[in-house]
Amino acid sequence: MRKRWEKFLTAAAFGTAAGMTLKKVRDIRRRREKERRTAIEAAVMRNRNYGSRKAHIIGGGLAGLAAAAYLVRDCHFPGKQITIYEAADMLGGSNDGQGSPEKGYACRGMRLIDQDNYENFWELFYTIPSLNCRGKSVAEEILEFHAKHPIRTRARLTDGDGNILNAKAMEFNLQDRMALTRLVMMDEKKLDGLTVQDWFKETPHLFETNFWRLWQTTFAVQPWSSLSHFRRCLRRVLPAFGWIDSLKGAVRTPLNQHDSLIRPLEEYLRREGVSFKQNCQVTDMEFAEGPGLTVKTLYLKQRVEEEEARAGESFVFKKVELDSGDICIMTNGAVSENTAFGSLDRPAVPSLRRPASSQLWEKITLKKPGLGSPEPFFSKPEKTERMSFTITAQGNALLKEIRKFSGGRPEEEARITFGQSPWLLTSTVPVQPYFSGQPEDVTVLWGYGLAPRALGAYVNKAMEDCTGREILEEYLCCMHVPEERRAALMETVINVIPCRMPYAEAPTAPAKAGDKPKVLPTGSVNFAMIGQFVEIPEDMVLTEEYAVRSARTAVYGLMDMKREVCPVTPHGRRPFVLLRAARRAL
Repeated sequence: MRKRWEKFLTAAAFGTAAGMTLKKVRDIRRRREKERRTAIEAAVMRNRNYGSRKAHIIGGGLAGLAAAAYLVRDCHFPGKQITIYEAADMLGGSNDGQGSPEKGYACRGMRLIDQDNYENFWELFYTIPSLNCRGKSVAEEILEFHAKHPIRTRARLTDGDGNILNAKAMEFNLQDRMALTRLVMMDEKKLDGLTVQDWFKETPHLFETNFWRLWQTTFAVQPWSSLSHFRRCLRRVLPAFGWIDSLKGAVRTPLNQHDSLIRPLEEYLRREGVSFKQNCQVTDMEFAEGPGLTVKTLYLKQRVEEEEARAGESFVFKKVELDSGDICIMTNGAVSENTAFGSLDRPAVPSLRRPASSQLWEKITLKKPGLGSPEPFFSKPEKTERMSFTITAQGNALLKEIRKFSGGRPEEEARITFGQSPWLLTSTVPVQPYFSGQPEDVTVLWGYGLAPRALGAYVNKAMEDCTGREILEEYLCCMHVPEERRAALMETVINVIPCRMPYAEAPTAPAKAGDKPKVLPTGSVNFAMIGQFVEIPEDMVLTEEYAVRSARTAVYGLMDMKREVCPVTPHGRRPFVLLRAARRAL
């Protein structure tokens, strides 16, 4: 019997080895053929004569900047014939970062970057020069930084008493596993308009598990989020089952995303001659009559510089006519809309006005069919809001307190979620410095709350009504810092800046097929839509990859590029990934 098994295993090993060899040969052939086609396409694009054609890009977030980069890099489109219109005074959208050591720093978000996915993101930033590492790309700079500063979160989840939980245990029961398995295998078309809690209404235990708390605070999934979004998260980041408790599979940028990603991309585009019109809002557009989608006119609202304005804000209104051959790429919604910042002694109070980008989106849906609908995403801020806060302090006393609480090096703690916090308070400790020009004796911390309307565990107020001082009080109490110690730490604080984002999670709102338009709407001649509110099959929103992928899809489609957009990695067809996920689910 033993000899039979030895023969069987030997044969299986030879068969596996042969299969792997054949696969490698096929992969090499495919890669060589892809390289050959890419070289031919590049030669064709280099020889194109664009004449006076122009590209108009609405929105200066990552998606808009990436679109300009693809036009310049892959299409050899003249940079001086590209214009980016941005309503704010800063580029980057939600990838922002600003402030000073005297008044405190602030940023809306802090995103972890996925090593196993982000296919187009990595491909793009391997070609964007770093501003800080001469001779290296932004991608190389990020990965070298990660090698020096890996994430080893020890206190990913804590309980109400401040004890660190064993986050490796997913805490599933049989019903949870069955419901998750059915969801992953379900046809997405059958999930139209459903929420996560609709699917798990017979198995509410799932929402009490470590799995849910990890997924919720890592990928911004709420019980009322779109079920399709949750399904895509599970399939898209399947390898995360192996590292979500420690986040060791995630990558951080050396500085905040604005300094590490947006500024290098902006500098690259400015060197190519791209024109930036900041403080310039596109309020409307006209399409040519007849079938198809051809943008012919843009209407602009340009804020006048303060010294030119006689009193208060002043604007000038213009219109831009598009000629034959011109293209228009529009960011059709922004999660950063109506963001408000507070201060140490002032809460953040957002504007009640309708989001500008959704207004433009709504206007064009009334003119042409097939452009989606902003209503499901921008009508319920109580469901889509999120709050973050940035702490700026003198010295490293706060870092020492975090080390005492977590038992590890603070900069390795990429996420700490406090179980006793009704705000779903999560803290992040970046490697210092986190801002360009930040002094060595200044510390910056960042955190967020996913339930800003709930009353705090220690501060009897909703997070959205709290000043920075009150948010810091709740944060320190969650770490069980004694009162006298809290007072001493407060003396080191320069500022705590709350940031309230009414539409931070809007792309995850439940919606129906067609509410998010295609990147290239049916009948498009010179028009595309990009960002977090377009439909990209199989990919998940609220990631840097989604923004970059939408931009690349738009540019390649409008410019008739034969080059392939990097496909979504099919983790569900990889046996080892499936095996690791199955083991963690047991």
